[in-house]
Amino acid sequence: MILVTGANGNLGSAMLAALHARGAIATGSSRTPSRKVRRLDFDDPSGIDLSDVSTLVLISAGYAEDDQVIGRHATVLDAATRDGVRHVIYTSLTGAGDHLSFALAHRATERLVRACGLPWTVLRNGLYAELFGGLLIWADGGVESPFDDGAVAAVARADLAEAAAIIAAAPAQHSGRTYDLVGTPITAAHVAGRLGVPHRTIGLGEYRRRLLDGMPGLLPFQPPMLSSIATGIRHGFLGDTSPDLAAILGRPVCDPLATAVTAASASRPETAG
Repeated sequence: MILVTGANGNLGSAMLAALHARGAIATGSSRTPSRKVRRLDFDDPSGIDLSDVSTLVLISAGYAEDDQVIGRHATVLDAATRDGVRHVIYTSLTGAGDHLSFALAHRATERLVRACGLPWTVLRNGLYAELFGGLLIWADGGVESPFDDGAVAAVARADLAEAAAIIAAAPAQHSGRTYDLVGTPITAAHVAGRLGVPHRTIGLGEYRRRLLDGMPGLLPFQPPMLSSIATGIRHGFLGDTSPDLAAILGRPVCDPLATAVTAASASRPETAG
């Protein structure tokens, strides 16, 4: 059986849907399970049971500080080794993202995956096109961003989910492989142009101020994470492409611009809510 962690999240639920569409025997897990998802809490090692799992798709538990994230991943990998899991697939971060503030937890987990003694595959996912579109800020009839004219090789979440499902359904063919799963480069101006509105660039300092002062709901690690994404895109570090995703899918990747535009449109003031 294939087990997908983080199944209540957008990526995990999309992976499960893609696996079921392929006829795979798969289930999901979450620390807050629903009727169709089993309970699996990385912070409760005594409750982790993977004895019926052949392939574990470990979606990064990245919604925390690095030490907690890495500790959670180490716990579930120890359980996978103990319980006889035969293959581990880990969703990591694109190689172009090594400078981002949240890259260390991914790279440390990749080390743990390679050292756990089980066959493994690492999927280095690019930044979601949905995230890129959602980070644009609506103001005065246009959009603002700290990205300037920097490009990001954004990728539709659905493509990442389908690629993971293809690999999880036949993991032996991908053992010991690290794939860089990114899309085609797009810019904030591209999104604004498709929306028919102007794009204005704001400085990184202004962006950080807005994160700290105008978004009180953010967790402590999130402002530096978002700021690192902003400066990475702005200064051209996240635009690299790779043929890996199209090769796995056996088709061209989805248009990330269309996906980003849809995400940006969803937060447009006159259409939101």
